[in-house]
Amino acid sequence: MPFYHTLGQIPRKRHIAFRKPDGGLYNEQLVGIEGFTGPSALLYHVHPPTTVKSVRRLLETPYEADPDRTLKHRHFRTAPIARGGSPTLDRVPMLFNTDIAMLYVAPDTEDAHFYRNAQGDEVVYVAEGAGTLETQYGDLPFKPGDYLVIHRHILHRYRFTHPAKLLVMESRGHVRPPSRYVNNVGQLVEGAPYSERDIRVPRELKTHDEKGDFPIIIKQYNGLNELVLDHHPLDVIGWDGQFYPWAFNIHDFEPIVGKVHQPPPVHQTFQGDGFVICSFCPRPYDFHPEAIPAPYNHSNVDSDEVLFYASSEFMSRKGIEYGSITHHPDGIPHGPHPGRYEGSIGMTHTNELAVMMDSFRPLRVAKAILPYEDPKYQYSWLETGGEGFAPPTS
Repeated sequence: MPFYHTLGQIPRKRHIAFRKPDGGLYNEQLVGIEGFTGPSALLYHVHPPTTVKSVRRLLETPYEADPDRTLKHRHFRTAPIARGGSPTLDRVPMLFNTDIAMLYVAPDTEDAHFYRNAQGDEVVYVAEGAGTLETQYGDLPFKPGDYLVIHRHILHRYRFTHPAKLLVMESRGHVRPPSRYVNNVGQLVEGAPYSERDIRVPRELKTHDEKGDFPIIIKQYNGLNELVLDHHPLDVIGWDGQFYPWAFNIHDFEPIVGKVHQPPPVHQTFQGDGFVICSFCPRPYDFHPEAIPAPYNHSNVDSDEVLFYASSEFMSRKGIEYGSITHHPDGIPHGPHPGRYEGSIGMTHTNELAVMMDSFRPLRVAKAILPYEDPKYQYSWLETGGEGFAPPTS
């Protein structure tokens, strides 16, 4: 999606006869958004993508919210979540609203089926693990620290070479680079915290010409549907366009620093409809001789802040660990823990690593994550609270 790309064999012009070696026609398919006016791709299939042998509704997947709507800061630990299940079917919902949902999964199996999210784009942060995302657009290798941007409708399947832990952000709108970093021809501008050279796209296209029963699981209407094709779905001989899966690694983000503390928007990595995603990366601190590197207390009155701590270090926090998630809702201020504000003076560098999602509508906490909550977190700003964190209930 960031720029034009092509793989495999395509005809010289769109929508003309493109013949197979035996004289038959390849099957052209347009995949795009915004009613034929937004980013799109043209794929050429060996078999028609419409030959479905059976369909059924598998299950409903509504997110069940915590009935306690008390306004408070919250902290959840993902480390105790048991490893198990499918990377696409066994995700644990954590926080959600009508624009964005955040889920977590530590799979121990690979899917036999292919998966398509038809109701949302996915940004998948690879906290741990490595492997390959198999797609109709070609193979996309991934590694720790990668953001995998998988736009809606893109058929894919995870193949792991190392056990994975995945943070999934599911967007009802379209995910893209921040608009202020993109010029009028779609190029990332000078001064943006990353460039096209940092974006990885599919490079190896594998075409499967196989007949048989091939299940596809499609998420739509807040549920999972199974469609069985009569051929292997990865039968694309070639494609071109600007609608495809891509990867960006958090370690390729180029932090923007200043003379005094910079606000969170300088860490923005992606833009969605109703939310943003930011990357807090190792960086030098502010260089004013009296600068306070720790963030000031703040009340962003129209957004909720969620942080996934991709390392155990975060300068303004106490009591968090690798895999912690904090939720700071709008309506109450948040800021550095006791001792962190003054203690940051004179510090020159941080090794913190975290993914932040700010939503512009209030988030609900999912029931499924409640067993992993630290109930004392809301009191951890009290001087007497110290670390103030309790182990999650079992």
